[in-house]
Amino acid sequence: MCGIIGIVAQSDVAGQLYDGLTVLQHRGQDAAGIATTSGRRLRVHKGNGLVRDVFDQKTMQELEGNVGIAHCRYPTAGSEGSDEAQPFYVNSPYGIALAHNGNLINTDKLRREVFETDRRNVNTESDSEVLLNVFAHELDSQNRLTPDSVFNAITGVTQRVVGGYAVVMTILGFGLVGFRDPNGIRPLVLGKRVVDGKDEYALASESVALDLTGFERVRDVLPGEGIVITNDGQLFERQCAEPGVFAPCIFEYVYFARPDSMMDNVSVHKARMRMGKTLGEKILRERPDHDIDVVIPIPDTSRDAALEIATVLGVKYREGFIKNRYVGRTFIMPGQSQRAKSVRRKLNPIPLEFRGRNVLLVDDSIVRGTTSQQIVQMAREAGAKKVYLASAAPPVRYPNIYGIDMPSAEELVAHNRTEKQIEELLGCDWLIYQDLGDLVEAVSGPKHRIDQFDTSCFSGEYVTGVDDGYFDRIREARSDTEKSRRRAS
Repeated sequence: MCGIIGIVAQSDVAGQLYDGLTVLQHRGQDAAGIATTSGRRLRVHKGNGLVRDVFDQKTMQELEGNVGIAHCRYPTAGSEGSDEAQPFYVNSPYGIALAHNGNLINTDKLRREVFETDRRNVNTESDSEVLLNVFAHELDSQNRLTPDSVFNAITGVTQRVVGGYAVVMTILGFGLVGFRDPNGIRPLVLGKRVVDGKDEYALASESVALDLTGFERVRDVLPGEGIVITNDGQLFERQCAEPGVFAPCIFEYVYFARPDSMMDNVSVHKARMRMGKTLGEKILRERPDHDIDVVIPIPDTSRDAALEIATVLGVKYREGFIKNRYVGRTFIMPGQSQRAKSVRRKLNPIPLEFRGRNVLLVDDSIVRGTTSQQIVQMAREAGAKKVYLASAAPPVRYPNIYGIDMPSAEELVAHNRTEKQIEELLGCDWLIYQDLGDLVEAVSGPKHRIDQFDTSCFSGEYVTGVDDGYFDRIREARSDTEKSRRRAS
């Protein structure tokens, strides 16, 4: 999972791109980069680390240009060196820089095609660089550079590429380009503002990046749609691919997105509140005579759900953990040993809220289970009589293949285990999961109905289909053992 943003304005955009990245930092903490264009000059700065660490005053001053894109990354199947930082750039045709959020599942096939048929070289293990070269080849086959030729190139990309993707690009001397996969798995939102009577536009992973930079959210980019914004601020829109089954990733609402974002016309905050309501109702159905004294969220993503659960149950809601803001999100940290070490660095219990009480801990989801295991133990050490654990999401039993770093199935705590077995492994007195149907209903909500989501990590059903052998390949690429080997080399 990554964060992307692109802006076309009348003045330099680097500072606004930086600000946008800071509010998308939750989507990736491994690397960051900005590319700006002025006329036919491209300027790029990128590197490993947080946004604040990658850029300084000198580099920001050098990023001149009224058109630009930016990216923050966390690693999935690719390597973790600085050569994987985005944006990526090719000089032919015209000069194109790309930032990508998502994951392609036919990368190996595309890589061969790019080299053998398109006669282009890919220097990294990143599927994003493959995607860039596919687009560059398709654009090169057009006679000239116009909005129509760019849309034709996007159509060519969607016919060759399989997976989940949202993309922003700059083309030198032309403008900003964005597009989204035909199933709308990965999010992309369009924003607009008027400065001195002229239109300026932005594309971003989440609406919160538009809010900070002064853009008004116009709408979500449609599945399979292309957006072109020229250097002088003209907007062009076209459906470039026949939309497939619209299936936005439901895990965005469960965990990744900020609660103050709107995605596909759904408020993340409201979706998480509804998750809490349905889960609270399930607790009452299964244990109407429960002995829960207090509901405590595992910060931060579960707060909205935990508050609603407490309301439904009619018990106290309390903040029981203090979070160290200077430790990153453990789910997206590379390597299990690093994640495990970070839990106690990140959270510290307030014994007063646990001592002598039956505590219901609420988390957004349970993936590997090692973090939950430690938090349950921390609650016991803080004096809790009983520790119950509720997950606002169903059991995560399958890998996510569209851009979220869920490991091979064997490393998922729920894979091939019953809920009772998971409960025993985590060490809690009772474990309760959200039902998948309730989660879908909660995220869809009553106003803007979405008939289907990508729920593959819960259901094992993949909207794009999956080739034979694919899971064997990602098992090799994504396992913590393989990531450790890559870091060592």
